[in-house]
Amino acid sequence: MPVDRSVRRPRRITLTPLIDIIFLLLLFFMLSSTFTRFAELPLMNAGAGATGGGPPPVFLRLGVDTLHLNGDGLSLDALPAALAAFAPEGDADTVTLLVTLDAEVTSQDLIDLLVLLQGKTWLAVSVLS
Repeated sequence: MPVDRSVRRPRRITLTPLIDIIFLLLLFFMLSSTFTRFAELPLMNAGAGATGGGPPPVFLRLGVDTLHLNGDGLSLDALPAALAAFAPEGDADTVTLLVTLDAEVTSQDLIDLLVLLQGKTWLAVSVLS
């Protein structure tokens, strides 16, 4: 008895479904991501130390749940009012705020502080490591 063997030709692979899937994935990731900036903080490199007169620097120690301004404890909400006492009378002077961080402080705690201090043009903030 003869055996009927039909020759199978390999089918060509079509790329149309693959392109459709890639397009759908691209659309999904584009629509699910966000392109807005939540907040921007301008950061500058430290410059050379200035000599001469001017207002003395103000020291701020940032802890996880504590905040000390020149040794006096206060809350984060009370900081702008406490810093207003150090504001210079003239527009030419700037007050240097030296910020030290406790070991347990997270970067989010530092960002919260910097956002709070962002609008004060008379204040030069330096973070000490």
